[in-house]
Amino acid sequence: MTTYKDIHGTQVEVRSDDPSDPVNGQVWYNTTDSKLRGLSLNPVGAWATGNNTTKPASANRGHGTQGTQTAALATGGGAPAFADVEEYNGSSWTEIANLNVAKAAAISIGTNTATLVAGGNTGSAVKTNESWNGTAWTEIADMNATKSTGTGTGGATAGLAVGGTPSPTKANCEIWNGTGWTEVNNLNSGRYGLNSAGTSTAGLVFAGSPEPAGVALTEVWNGTAWTEVGDLNVARMQPGGSGSSTAALAFGGLNGSSYKNLTEKYNGTSWTEVNNLNTARFAMGAAGTQASALAYNGSIPGGDTQATEEWNEPGKITQEFDLS
Repeated sequence: MTTYKDIHGTQVEVRSDDPSDPVNGQVWYNTTDSKLRGLSLNPVGAWATGNNTTKPASANRGHGTQGTQTAALATGGGAPAFADVEEYNGSSWTEIANLNVAKAAAISIGTNTATLVAGGNTGSAVKTNESWNGTAWTEIADMNATKSTGTGTGGATAGLAVGGTPSPTKANCEIWNGTGWTEVNNLNSGRYGLNSAGTSTAGLVFAGSPEPAGVALTEVWNGTAWTEVGDLNVARMQPGGSGSSTAALAFGGLNGSSYKNLTEKYNGTSWTEVNNLNTARFAMGAAGTQASALAYNGSIPGGDTQATEEWNEPGKITQEFDLS
């Protein structure tokens, strides 16, 4: 029989208190409390329902990460496109200054006080670009190519715009230096309806189309070139995304005619399925990190939704074991 010592190289520690900084998987017996305890650093997260956005439900609220779970933006959206912008404070949404150009399916990256909204669809794909300084929107240098339903990584002064429609921009990538856009190396697999995580020098993109059911392809960007890495477990298009190039979260999406609530977690090598969204949807807005993410709006069967959900992973969890 395999014992704890066989696995960890030591016996269960007997002590009068709990260790101040236990490691993942460590088990000890607390003689003061008469409890056998252990530590888990990788607990499973879950989605909780937050307050709805203020505007009528609308899909395509930005592809990329727009802030954090407690300080996020929802920019544009709709069909037809609208210019409305809302800000989330961790509890509720408030309308703030509109975009100068109404658009849906734009690339939105940055924070709630410094955001870039590039490309999108105003009835057709555009390459216009706007910057947010926390107070107002300013039109700045256009992208080199029109781009709708692409995605972006990075922020308002150093960003990356990836993929999108119309052809031939599906594999096109451009990098933003705070002043202008420069074309860089293309994706290995051109697509639209993808999403992303990370920065302009360390990015991750996943999912997308042109296949009707979407794709599971994942690629990582090192600042110079794209490399294909482990696929998602479930192919899809227009999921939400958050996190970094080595710790990302992908949630929701559309697979053919199937609306997905699936959530997958990336560890830098492979994807693992974790707890589902409460509302299956695609083309939603997203913000945050792998451990603390936000999903809002999106398309659901028969229409759109204003629903907001918050993903949280607990920190260190000390578990007690029954000795009876």
